[in-house]
Amino acid sequence: MTYDLQTYPDRDMLAMALANKLAGDLRTILTHEDRVVLAVPGGTSPGPVFDVLCAADLDWARVDVMLTDERWVPEDSAAEARMLPLYVPAHEPEEVLAELESQIAEELPLAVVLLGMGADMHTASIFPGADQLTAALAPDAPVLVPMRAPGAPEPRITLSARVLNEALRKHVLIFGEEKRAALDNAQGKLPEDAPINAVLSGATVHWAE
Repeated sequence: MTYDLQTYPDRDMLAMALANKLAGDLRTILTHEDRVVLAVPGGTSPGPVFDVLCAADLDWARVDVMLTDERWVPEDSAAEARMLPLYVPAHEPEEVLAELESQIAEELPLAVVLLGMGADMHTASIFPGADQLTAALAPDAPVLVPMRAPGAPEPRITLSARVLNEALRKHVLIFGEEKRAALDNAQGKLPEDAPINAVLSGATVHWAE
């Protein structure tokens, strides 16, 4: 499996460089596409990247932003950019899966995806041991997969590995020695054991301590 590993002297340098790379990817794809979709993870790690990216000179009116995965809990605020939702009020994600997929499918393939990775080698909400892991990793996987995983308090909904892997540009952001070791440990493992391997080929991994 071939991927490009970029290391940085600190997290601030990584945030600056990665934001510039994401902006450059979007700018390039916008030269031949009317609209593009940027898929990003939640959590705090990518926050500094987004702070820099927001100042990029881009035609943001032609950029749609969506999360790669989402906890199945209500949202209390909306992003300034046009968002493609991964949550609508319902008791269970399965009840509205078709509605959510219909809003996303016509926007595919993703132009640029930014992913994280856990110490357990999961990415998005594709967890080792999750109830729908096989479905999420299948070559003919649907756009979205509802996911329940050991230790995860809420149900999740996630873009499938197929959709993530078909993005025109793929980036993975990891911090710290533990996750660097997890990345190394993923080498040679099946995606069922190391889900990051389902999307790693051709990606650029950005790492800082």
